[in-house]
Amino acid sequence: ALHFVFKVGDRPRTARFYRELLGMSVLRHEEFEEGCKASCNGPYDGKWSKTMVGYGPEDNHFVAELTYNYGIGEYRLGNDFLGITLVSSQAVTNAKNMGWPLKEVTTGVFETEAPGGYKFYLEDKEKLKQDPVLKVTLGVSNLQKSLNYWSGLLGMKIYEKDEEKQRALLGYADNQCKLELKAVGGAVDHGTAFGRIAFSCAKEELPNIEALMKKENQTILTPLVSLDTPGKATVQVIILADPDGHEICFVGDEAFRDLSKVDPNGDKLLDDAMAADKSDKWFAEHKMKKVSA
Repeated sequence: ALHFVFKVGDRPRTARFYRELLGMSVLRHEEFEEGCKASCNGPYDGKWSKTMVGYGPEDNHFVAELTYNYGIGEYRLGNDFLGITLVSSQAVTNAKNMGWPLKEVTTGVFETEAPGGYKFYLEDKEKLKQDPVLKVTLGVSNLQKSLNYWSGLLGMKIYEKDEEKQRALLGYADNQCKLELKAVGGAVDHGTAFGRIAFSCAKEELPNIEALMKKENQTILTPLVSLDTPGKATVQVIILADPDGHEICFVGDEAFRDLSKVDPNGDKLLDDAMAADKSDKWFAEHKMKKVSA
């Protein structure tokens, strides 16, 4: 389990949430002049940036990928992404000190929102020695159909299943971030903020995944493709959609480990990009609002 992709409209406020409230580090930051072949930044072809933030490298931590499209100020949330749960009493303390809204939903578990409305659940306990990010929760329309896909086809182990609450917990390993599927009692709406979850696997597995999905008549959003990052490794990816349209990226592990190395200049690159970004000022001067996607 590698990362979840969020589309963000307010980059400075978002950076503050992840760095100062959650206490995550910028692992790397990249700027792009045009859209991504695998539509990493959504269905947009203009200038955008990608910032990876987390508690440690992607080799052994689940992180967030923040994609920012320069011309877009906000995105409409659906009921597809239901939250990320992590363990950090420090994050709870940080939120209180910052005056960031917090709501205790069960004893010792606080709900808060990242800019854009993305929900985070903070367990008020000492941060775990391993990855503090416990699970990503996604909404589904039919739990059994989703389990057939994620477990039956994609090979995830079912750790918990609760018929009454219509939820299940899955994962590829005990020590990795888990995927929680939760029935939403109707159709899944992805809004315009729709995200994407990413996993790595051995490069030679990718053609097998593609072949299986073709055989089972499942949706392949991006057939197996090589993605270039200037000056870095070229990675192979395939992007799928589950029965509810959740985007899933499988990436070749060997090249990705090279690509995902932590860049010690990550913070500076992000800060420099934010300082150089005059888009908010331009829109204000022209008495215009950035587009709402």
